[in-house]
Amino acid sequence: MSDEDDKTQDQDLADEWAAALEEAGEGGGSAAEGGDGDSPAPAEFEELEHEGEDGEGVNLDMILDIPVVISMEIGRTQISIRNLLKLNQGSVVELDRLAGEPLDVMVNGTLIAHGEVVVVNEKFGIRLTDVISAMERVKKLK
Repeated sequence: MSDEDDKTQDQDLADEWAAALEEAGEGGGSAAEGGDGDSPAPAEFEELEHEGEDGEGVNLDMILDIPVVISMEIGRTQISIRNLLKLNQGSVVELDRLAGEPLDVMVNGTLIAHGEVVVVNEKFGIRLTDVISAMERVKKLK
């Protein structure tokens, strides 16, 4: 196709859009084409409730049954893939925490508390020793 054919097709397309906008009652084209250039009306939204310092004004009932992933993190380390592939039964991986330091309790990857390991009825558990306040947790989500 030649440049003249491309320009003709572009002009035809622009004319079709102008005609469609006129039929829809939107006005006579864009400002660049000599129309009035009316812009669409801004969207209107309901006013959101604002949370007070004490947490009042927020209804969390709708989200209370949403399942989340909770995990306890003893520590972290970085190793190469070569060393990772060498791990077998009995291998020891050194972590970045000292023995006796509290665990991190994470919910969906967000720190919510610290705790210590306990054994209850021959099962491991965690006793929360320091819980981050609800307001602090909400601030971290933003």
